[in-house]
Amino acid sequence: MRVIIADPMEAQSIKEIRDIGVEVEDLSALPKEELLNKVGDFDIMTVRSATKVRKEMIDNMSCMKLIIRGGVGVDNIDVEYAKSKGIKVVNTPAASSASVAELALAHMFALSRYVARGTCGIKEGKWEKKILKGIELGGKVLGIIGVGRIGIELAKRAVVLGMKVIGYDPYIKSAEFVEIVGFDELLSRADYISIHTPLTPDTRHFISNKELEKMKPGVIIVNCSRGGVIDEQSLVEALKSGKVRGVGLDVFEAEPPQKSELMEQPNVTFTPHIGAATQEAQQRIGKEVVNIIRQFANERR
Repeated sequence: MRVIIADPMEAQSIKEIRDIGVEVEDLSALPKEELLNKVGDFDIMTVRSATKVRKEMIDNMSCMKLIIRGGVGVDNIDVEYAKSKGIKVVNTPAASSASVAELALAHMFALSRYVARGTCGIKEGKWEKKILKGIELGGKVLGIIGVGRIGIELAKRAVVLGMKVIGYDPYIKSAEFVEIVGFDELLSRADYISIHTPLTPDTRHFISNKELEKMKPGVIIVNCSRGGVIDEQSLVEALKSGKVRGVGLDVFEAEPPQKSELMEQPNVTFTPHIGAATQEAQQRIGKEVVNIIRQFANERR
């Protein structure tokens, strides 16, 4: 059995995969256009978000039986086409939940206290002490769109800070730490909105002009899920009008993003899709990938 590592993985996890007794080839440093023609003779492939597993690549997979996405979403994989070719697709949804939740909270703090603007101002010789009057998170209402593993991890932390947490999820009727409400009620009540949904045809531009108009004036919006869930141009207009106080994005409609009007707005914070990029999350993801491969190998012996 042969395993191809398409995106970077911790060295210890790669060693543990080899210890299972399978052949491992780490091609994570290979340019993605070259990877396309290297997948033919492998049984298992591990990816993160950088490798896009589309029809052309899948058609080159003559032996592939399993694709493992180290992380939450699988939108970088054509899952249905893979399944039609007899290839199973799995992910590691629990491993990075805490890390993503903490990043969402970090954006909320940074936007509330103008951390990015203060940092840039001081570097430019400015002392905006009187201008940068922030707000506290305690006592505010946090609205979580998508009450899955990450949403619950965020809710746990928000409750400790003294926030009231409400959530919308069409598949969830009740959840610990969260009052489940309707979508419009969440938009109208929340002081902070954090988005944790997959990107599907139904959720593309889930937040646009119509939804922004229903939000409280001065709302802070954070998106650490998938970029296409928010219409970025609508965000620009809402920031300009003052309807939205601040926006924190870890994900973008196009990645990496091009310079845009959104980047020129004063109270925005950006991170380069690093929600799961912590030492702890990478270790947990690696362990989960190893366990998946071990189980898969044992089933075929």
